[in-house]
Amino acid sequence: MNHSLLDEPQATASIRGPAERLRTTMAAARLSFTWLGVRKSLTPSQKNQAADSFHAEGKYLSAGKKLLDTTHPAFKTVTGVRGRAVSYWRGISLPYPEPGIRLLRQTDIAEFDQRMREFQQELESAVTELDRHYAELQSAARERLGDLFNPADYPATLSGLFLIEHDFPAVEPPGYLKQLNPELYAQECQRVQQRFDEALQLAEQAFQEELGRLVEHLVERLGGQADGKPKVFRDSAVTNLTEFFQRFRQLNVRSNVQLDELVARAQQVVEGVEPQQLRQNGSLRQQVASQLTGVQSALDGLLVDRPRRNILRRNQ
Repeated sequence: MNHSLLDEPQATASIRGPAERLRTTMAAARLSFTWLGVRKSLTPSQKNQAADSFHAEGKYLSAGKKLLDTTHPAFKTVTGVRGRAVSYWRGISLPYPEPGIRLLRQTDIAEFDQRMREFQQELESAVTELDRHYAELQSAARERLGDLFNPADYPATLSGLFLIEHDFPAVEPPGYLKQLNPELYAQECQRVQQRFDEALQLAEQAFQEELGRLVEHLVERLGGQADGKPKVFRDSAVTNLTEFFQRFRQLNVRSNVQLDELVARAQQVVEGVEPQQLRQNGSLRQQVASQLTGVQSALDGLLVDRPRRNILRRNQ
């Protein structure tokens, strides 16, 4: 059964505005990490010694050493778990204008909690495996660092030094404040509403920019040539778009009709089109490229019509 990207219960749409819908249907979710540092600054005497070789002053030199080989397969497995946890968190949530916090649909809280616990279990297994190679990694570091190697830089075990933690911080003003200081409570309510207005703008920008990147990449792959032949492209050039449509449908709060329509247009262009068809059918390839170019132009116009707000974007 096909569902339009614009589907939404009319009663809900008429009762609440986009920012208020965001505020009443989403929850704040925070992801944090405890992670072993693998780089350490040189001591002042070591920096002075390094500076001497360049006839420089140590205080003007910034230098550090790498304690472990992060390219070791066991270490890459550990960092890979963190990367997938972050990708999952970002993929099912919207940005929020406070560091380390994103907005999650309230209906997704249980699944998010379960997945984060699974990632932590996976991380613990990966760290256990890394710990088996720890002596080997220290030995390699001793050889590579020479006189800079210091056993005191290395903990006895890696157990407990890598953690993935998540929580659901309160972003609404506390209820008791209403009784203690109604005026301050009203100010806090207004501040929170402004935060959600900003979150709405950030969500629009994020969707708009992501769609623009995906469309631009696919158009470039479909329309260009290399050595007189059509450019090679990966399946992901198409599948990333279809995944975007699904995520947009789930997370969009219907705040920008123009963006909704452009997403729907782009979806119609690639709906039912398989990557292999585009490789084998030149006319289909040209047709899709031409239609997506139209979407790309409209997106560029949308960026001009709705200039980027002056919102501080933090690492989230």
